[in-house]
Amino acid sequence: MTHPLPERLAQLTYASLAPEVRPLADDILKVSSAALGGPYNALLRSPEMARRCFDFLDYLRFRTSVNKRLNEFAILIQARISNAQYEWWAHEIIARKAGLSDAVMDDLRACRRPTSMQADEALVYDYCVQLSLNHRVPDALWQKAVDAMGEQAVVDLTVLSGTYVMVSMLLNATQVGIPNGGALPLEVLHPIDIRERLLQ
Repeated sequence: MTHPLPERLAQLTYASLAPEVRPLADDILKVSSAALGGPYNALLRSPEMARRCFDFLDYLRFRTSVNKRLNEFAILIQARISNAQYEWWAHEIIARKAGLSDAVMDDLRACRRPTSMQADEALVYDYCVQLSLNHRVPDALWQKAVDAMGEQAVVDLTVLSGTYVMVSMLLNATQVGIPNGGALPLEVLHPIDIRERLLQ
């Protein structure tokens, strides 16, 4: 069984924030599933960067040209690749509400290519896995994605995937745990093992 690691940053409180940072905290509290926890606890150590990240994530999460179900699927793919426990925990429920099936999420959680994906989900899976693990997208896959989604959505999907590499790194570096001591949702696997399983 995977055990939680000790968190490396003390949790900031709203009261401890400088007055000029509190408007940002107010914006975070409107959308965050764990108040000022998760990645925001780390980001708020650098308030100017945090504001820019928040505004960027606001577009990628809520204003993107990518369908919500596919957007959340792409985030979960990155969480699985990165063994990012909090990221998976935070986005699984959002993905389910957006229409991503439990069967697809269960396969991905187990680090295998989901067998029951819809056609658009399979396209997003192949695109994000190739991009994340091989750092390239084959010509045929690129064209298939553009034909199906349009150039803007493919660019948005690409930037989303890369941005959640950053979020995963931040969460893993600071060892963010599941709120209230909740169970870790992912088995921590070696990167080579993840690569071999997901590229099959």
